Amino acid sequence: MPPQRREGSSMSDFRFTDIEACVFDAYGTLFDIQAPMARRREKIGPKADELSALWRRKQLEYSWLRTLMGRHADFWRVTGDALDHAMAVLGLTDPVLRADLMQTYLNLDAYPDAKPMLEQVKAAGKKTAILSNGSETMLTAVVNRSEMTRSLDHVISVEERASYKPHPSVYLLAAEKLEVDAAHVCFVTANGWDAAGAAAFGFQVAWINRTGAPVENLPHQANVTITSLSDLPPLLGHRDS
Repeated sequence: MPPQRREGSSMSDFRFTDIEACVFDAYGTLFDIQAPMARRREKIGPKADELSALWRRKQLEYSWLRTLMGRHADFWRVTGDALDHAMAVLGLTDPVLRADLMQTYLNLDAYPDAKPMLEQVKAAGKKTAILSNGSETMLTAVVNRSEMTRSLDHVISVEERASYKPHPSVYLLAAEKLEVDAAHVCFVTANGWDAAGAAAFGFQVAWINRTGAPVENLPHQANVTITSLSDLPPLLGHRDS
C-alpha cells in the first residue's frame, strides 16, 4: 500500500516507501539554466538579469498557452519565440547574441549533485527517467554532454503527447514508459508548479528548492522539500514486501 500523502514534510520526518522508479525534470532540476546567463552578463549588459527572468517566464507561459489552445510547437520553437519576445521588450536586437543564447540550451551543464545522485538511485535498483518539456534533440544534447546516459532508463520528451507539463497526459506518459503505477513513482523537480502538477496526477513528489522560494498556492504540493539532489537517495526507503 502506498504511503499516505504528507504534503510539505521536511526531510527530518519523511521517507518515501514503495518506490519503484524516480522521474526527474530536466531544466533547473538536473541541468543549470541560470549559469549560462550569468556567464554572459557582461556581454548582455545591464539588462541581463531582466532578460533571463523574462525569457524563462515567457518560455513557460508559451508552453502552457499552446497546450490550452491546442497549438503545439516543440520546445526549441517555444524557447526561441520566448527569447524573441523578451529581447523585443528590452530593446535588444543583436542577432549574434540571440543565436548564442539559444545554443546555451544545447550546452547546459548538470548540477554537480545530479550525476552522483542518479548513480546512487540506479544502484539502489530503481528505474530512472527524465520527463521534460525539452525536445528530443535538446535533451539528447545535454544528457550526452553530462554523461548521464548509463544512469537513465528513459529520456522522455513531451513531444510524444504534443502537450506540455503540467497536463496529466504528460505525467501518464512517464508511468507508461516505465511500466510503473503512478503511486510507486517518485517525481523530482525544482519547479513548484511542476511539483503541484505531478502530485495532482498521483506521483509521490520531492521538490528541490535551491532558492528558498515559497510554496505555490495550488491544490497539491510535494510530499517533501529538499535543498540538494544528494538529499534524495536516503529518502527513498525500501519497497514494502
